[in-house]
Amino acid sequence: MNETLTARTEGTVRSPADVYDEQFVPALFRHWGPVLCDAANIMSGQRVLDVACGTGALTVAVAERVSKSGAVVGLDANPEMLTVARRKHAHIEWRGGRAESLPFADASFDAVVSQFGLMFFDDRVAALREMRRVLRPGGHLAVAVCDALERSPGYASLAALLERMFGKPVADSFRAPFVLGDATTLRTLCTDAGIAEASVVQRQGIVRFASIDALVSTERACAWTLGGLLDDGQFERLRCEAQRTFLPFVTAGGMVAFAMPALMITAAKR
Repeated sequence: MNETLTARTEGTVRSPADVYDEQFVPALFRHWGPVLCDAANIMSGQRVLDVACGTGALTVAVAERVSKSGAVVGLDANPEMLTVARRKHAHIEWRGGRAESLPFADASFDAVVSQFGLMFFDDRVAALREMRRVLRPGGHLAVAVCDALERSPGYASLAALLERMFGKPVADSFRAPFVLGDATTLRTLCTDAGIAEASVVQRQGIVRFASIDALVSTERACAWTLGGLLDDGQFERLRCEAQRTFLPFVTAGGMVAFAMPALMITAAKR
């Protein structure tokens, strides 16, 4: 996660955060913003915190929902992500900080949301406990994580291909974002964090890339997926093999599309 990697396209050097925002956000994450807003019952005029906001895909959706009469804070531990996020919205407060130790007073927010970050936290229980702490009584929490890898057939196929070509350690690195794809595990985390009122539901989502090459090149360029794990020759081999592996997921228009559901924790603070 702390590895520095840049991508070069037509002479332009882009940071991992730029690659994430330009390629992963539209392919995987942008459409989840309204879903999280609905789950957290976010309304105009509220004060809302987005934990592990990344480059701000969810945060911007929240800002649109609360309108100018509300207030939104996006918090992330990665300065590069926040640099990209700060370009996006004049009325959002962007803050550096860790989910396990939120720099806010008790009962500061009407809603707290977090999108696909919990699986990467050092202490997931502490992070959930902190999210609940900064919620006002009656406030809503909504936290989304990737569902299990086997329920995302395209990425399950890629993980199997990586293991076959390069071994289990590389494949397991790719599998890391899916480690919390189990409702029982999430309920246990919530119980340990003192969120007895939590529920866990599955929501359907779709991954879309412009082509097979776009999918593989995006994974190659990003430091938080396969960047730095494989050399140029290995990636070329992967690109060639992926043409066959992903053929079942290619649409009539040449795009790659497959399911990637999420599990969502929701709770209203008593």
